[in-house]
Amino acid sequence: MKLISKLFLSAAALACLLPGILVQPAKAAKGDYIAYIGTYTRPNKSKGIYAWRFQSATGKLTPIGLVAETASPSFLAIHPNQKFLYAVNEISNYEGKKAGSVSAFAMDTKTGQLKLLNTVSTRGDGPCHLVVDPSGKWLYVANYGGGSVAEYPVHADGSLGESSAFVQHTGSSVNRGRQSAPHGHSTVLSPDGKSVFVADLGLDQILSYKVGGLTPNDPPFIKIAPGAGPRHLAFTPNGKFAYVMTEMTASVVAFKHAGGKFEELQTLPTTEMAPNVSGAEIAVHPSGKFVYSSTRGANLIDVFAIDAAKGTLTPVERTPSGGKTPRNFAIDPTGAFLLAAHQDSDNVVVFRIDAKTGKLTPTGDVLEAGNPVCVTFVPAP
Repeated sequence: MKLISKLFLSAAALACLLPGILVQPAKAAKGDYIAYIGTYTRPNKSKGIYAWRFQSATGKLTPIGLVAETASPSFLAIHPNQKFLYAVNEISNYEGKKAGSVSAFAMDTKTGQLKLLNTVSTRGDGPCHLVVDPSGKWLYVANYGGGSVAEYPVHADGSLGESSAFVQHTGSSVNRGRQSAPHGHSTVLSPDGKSVFVADLGLDQILSYKVGGLTPNDPPFIKIAPGAGPRHLAFTPNGKFAYVMTEMTASVVAFKHAGGKFEELQTLPTTEMAPNVSGAEIAVHPSGKFVYSSTRGANLIDVFAIDAAKGTLTPVERTPSGGKTPRNFAIDPTGAFLLAAHQDSDNVVVFRIDAKTGKLTPTGDVLEAGNPVCVTFVPAP
């Protein structure tokens, strides 16, 4: 198994080449983080969740190795107390039923290691996204294959209870090949933490529910252009604006947001459409000045500047992502670096972010990881 950083070929890094060998990181320095990477598990490529120690001052990453064996942990979420990590297991059969699962782990941020607490059913197959609410009491999972959303109570020890609320979406949209049924694609909390928004690619809607019970809000959903296929949603830090990445049309849609209501402002394409092109991730810079999006097939990351008063976007640049199929990317907590995970070229490319312009410059650091899908950061002691 080949899961190393190209830039750190020390004895410790070489040990990562052997399955089951876990590398102990060096003593953490101030400003260090653990970068956890979720993957699709594949023979001779990936066994679960991997970790690197990230130095925010330099952007350098040192490999830790495999920290948890678990089936296709394609998306990760961190508890607000930063003691627990949660992963969807993007599978279609769990305990003999057509469902996926979600796993809870306790984190040891001194070593990066994860300890499994428990695993529960997602009640729908193909879970692909999850989030923990700001109070740390509730966790939400979107099921792509099942077209549904499930809510879970989070116990004091970080483990999960069985699903306490569940909503099966119904309906379809204009593209009969992709939208003949609902496909829940993400779960995102409102800025006040009282609502959870579920982007459903199959319905061309972003459904809105109350945290703690999944009761529909008023209005119960946001409409997206027919055939667009909404995928992910990101808010500005002040909560005044929101941006949606569409998968099927690879566009970024800007909204004004107030009181749970959304007003569409504009739609911008991220590239020219082609049969193999699809939108993937979207994120707002911690400064609230820029929006970033990734487009698969074209293998690009787009940068947009946000008008602070209007919320509209102006294209800044379109840059190659450095690999094939940029599924997810993450901006480090300091806002200085962006890590782009490439599902089909088995690498994670590191970019430096220009604080003034938002533009990206490759640092030259490329991590090798089998089928990486998600990147997330946790402060290291």
